[in-house]
Amino acid sequence: MGGLSVVNDLNGLTAEQLPIVCLMGPTATGKTDAAAQCTDAFPSEIVSVDSSLVYRGMDIGTAKPDADFLRKYPHALVDVRDPNDTYSVADFYADCTREIREITDRGNIPVLAGGTMFYFSSLERGLSDLPKADQALRDSISQAAADTGWPAQHQKLVELDPVSSARIDPNDAQRIQRALEIVISSGKPVAEHNKLRKPPIPNPMIKVALAFTERSVLHRRVEMRFDVMLERGLEAEVAGLLSSGVDPSSAAMRMIGYRQMLEYLKGDLSYNDMRQKGVAATRQLAKRQLTWLRNQSNVLWWMDVGMKTANFQSLIEQIQRNFK
Repeated sequence: MGGLSVVNDLNGLTAEQLPIVCLMGPTATGKTDAAAQCTDAFPSEIVSVDSSLVYRGMDIGTAKPDADFLRKYPHALVDVRDPNDTYSVADFYADCTREIREITDRGNIPVLAGGTMFYFSSLERGLSDLPKADQALRDSISQAAADTGWPAQHQKLVELDPVSSARIDPNDAQRIQRALEIVISSGKPVAEHNKLRKPPIPNPMIKVALAFTERSVLHRRVEMRFDVMLERGLEAEVAGLLSSGVDPSSAAMRMIGYRQMLEYLKGDLSYNDMRQKGVAATRQLAKRQLTWLRNQSNVLWWMDVGMKTANFQSLIEQIQRNFK
């Protein structure tokens, strides 16, 4: 199906009826290049679905497309925060739904590309109206748990929000901490926030997962990608961010690659250990991304044999066959 026939197929659709293409997949599977080829093939605009690309000045460790590429293929939601700022899933939901409305109002198809899977979930399933994370409160809860244990913090949750506590294991630190943050900061139980849930996007979603036929190919790609970051100057980038006043404890600096390089710069890791830990953490991320994708419904899988530069023509044709 060529570009002209695609336009004809989409004529007469309202903005909310236009499809949204979601290019998902583990890191290093070519989602950015696939998105670019989509914009060459049919009327569309790219929105980044990547929690790392939002940060200005963090280019090498995030594998951000270079300036020339971004001029040719503009990406919304890239370079929208300073590294000391936070960027929550609620921020993404608000920004992305706005971008989707503007793109579809222009009669174009949003192409959402990235690997931050819970961002995609917020669009498909909606989002609870939860208060933003409060780092000081989070640190306070963590310290209390270190002093008395997580079961004691669970008992505190029983008193403040018995409904939520009944669904959470007394040793589930992450869920206990977040539930306590919500009820303490807002004075309302989690269920009250869920009643104000933001709705899913109304547009039909064409969900595509990019992956490799052999997991060993993904592992090699991850290792090569991390080595390229080191060769391009990840060490200098991190050192420059620190000298410019970026807080080493910020969420941005806890991202994979940056976290390991910080440990190296502090003298806590050797260079080789830093590299090995960075590669291992990236592989673990890719594994979590694949697990999430396999648990999703209505996903079109596009399996690549691992060519250096993929030709996504068959992928684009598959996407276009799903335009309705």
